[in-house]
Amino acid sequence: QAIDDDCNQTGQLLAAMLDWPQGTFASRVQLESGGVLVEREVDGGLETLRLRLPAVLTADLRLNEPRYATLPNIMKAKKKPLEVLPAADLGVPAGPPRLKVLQVQEPPPRAGGEKVESVESLLGKLRHAGRI
Repeated sequence: QAIDDDCNQTGQLLAAMLDWPQGTFASRVQLESGGVLVEREVDGGLETLRLRLPAVLTADLRLNEPRYATLPNIMKAKKKPLEVLPAADLGVPAGPPRLKVLQVQEPPPRAGGEKVESVESLLGKLRHAGRI
């Protein structure tokens, strides 16, 4: 799960950057020779896509049944060594970063809310503030 506010941006952006086909919200995936069939839920029912490989797929909750880690296995995992591999060992070309962070700052604090007695009072305050 990505940290993009569950807006389904990460898979689509990655597919666009790689210029690969994409199948989002996959609820069923079936490999074929040279491609993949992706079944996804849409407003009108189910949609089936046939994509060539390589492709970027994002998963729907119905794709798999999650396995939950037990406490003893979590404790065992903490003791296992973590192997760190340089990107060059994996065949990933090194190069200048594509992004440059110019500045990081917290947003300004939000002003507190205010209760109003009636709808007319609310509309008056909104008009005064130039919101409507």
